[in-house]
Formats: sequence, C-alpha cells, structure tokens
Amino acid sequence: MGGIAVLIPAAGASRRMRGTDKLLMDIGGMSLLRRQAEAALAAADHVAITIPDHQHPRAKALAGLPVQIVEVPDSDLGMSSSIRRGVGFLPRDLDAVMILPADMPEITTADMTEVIRAFRNVPRPTIQQAVTADGTPGHPVLFPADCFPALQALNGDMGAKAVLKANIHRVRQVPLAGQRALVDLDTPEAWAQWQAARQAAE
Repeated sequence: MGGIAVLIPAAGASRRMRGTDKLLMDIGGMSLLRRQAEAALAAADHVAITIPDHQHPRAKALAGLPVQIVEVPDSDLGMSSSIRRGVGFLPRDLDAVMILPADMPEITTADMTEVIRAFRNVPRPTIQQAVTADGTPGHPVLFPADCFPALQALNGDMGAKAVLKANIHRVRQVPLAGQRALVDLDTPEAWAQWQAARQAAE
C-alpha cells in the first residue's frame, strides 16, 4: 500500500485581500498557512506546499516543518500552475493526493483523516470529495494516483474542476460537519466576519 499526500496550493497572490496576505493571517498565534500544514502533517504521509518562490514570506512561515516546498514561478497563470507543479514533484508510489486549499481554516486533521479513510474503505480507487452537512460539494478533494497525469495537464484558474467533471462517475462524497467544506476566507470582510463569529463562540 502506498502513501497519501496532501497538496496545499499556496502560490496565489492573495489579491482580494487588498494588500494583506491571507495565508499569513494569525489564528491562535499561528499563521493560517502553518496551521494548515500542521493539520495536514498529522493526517497524511507526505505534505507538499506550493509557494511563489523560496524567498517569499510564506516560506518563513513554514520554517522547521517537514514539508516539501515547491516553487511555482508561473503562479500568475492560476491555480492550475500550483496543481501541475505540486503533483509533478510528489514522491513516486503514492496511492493518492488530497488537494487542500490553503485558505480554509475550518478544515481539521480529523476531516482530512475522514476523507482518507473513505478512500481506503472502498475496493477500487475513487475520488473522495468533502461536502457540507447538506451535501454541497466542497473541499478537500482526494484524487487517486491514476488521476495524476490529468492533474498535471491542467491549465487556467479553475483548479481541478476539469478532472472532477471527467471522472464524475467515480466521485464519492464525504460529509463534513456544518459548512466547513465551503468556508474559505479571501477578503478582509470575510476574515472579519469569521473571526467575530469565532470569538463569539469561545
């Protein structure tokens, strides 16, 4: 049995944050990116994270973690650049890769473990997609190794939607509690609202 990797695409420009890097936002004394990386390390056999270059502040946020950092010099071409390069540099003999967007702070180690468990519990390789409690498709999404060539052929800024569509017959849903399979924070307003709700719940 091969391992499971988590790929965290983190090479985007964070333009909608209007000057602030959302992946360096503080959550409980830790940057969002480092928090995501640590959660992934606790769930998977290997974690790869794409960043624009090794001099980027996001690299410093990951210092000391046993993660594979992949530079994406053409990150301005969209999410597909991160997926292409990230998958291309993964170790060989993996069974699957889970793509975890970096800006989804409610995804936990337990959530990722549940997606991996769902993949391991079926006899044939399937795509496992996290959904909300009401069944709305979201993230993360786990792709078996036979999808790697298609992931490496992606282009544009639509992520892996084309691979999902081409394999819709073997996509299986993994329900996560509440709306956390959808909660992503990419504007200052979204961050303020999320942080206020989080503080109110504590």
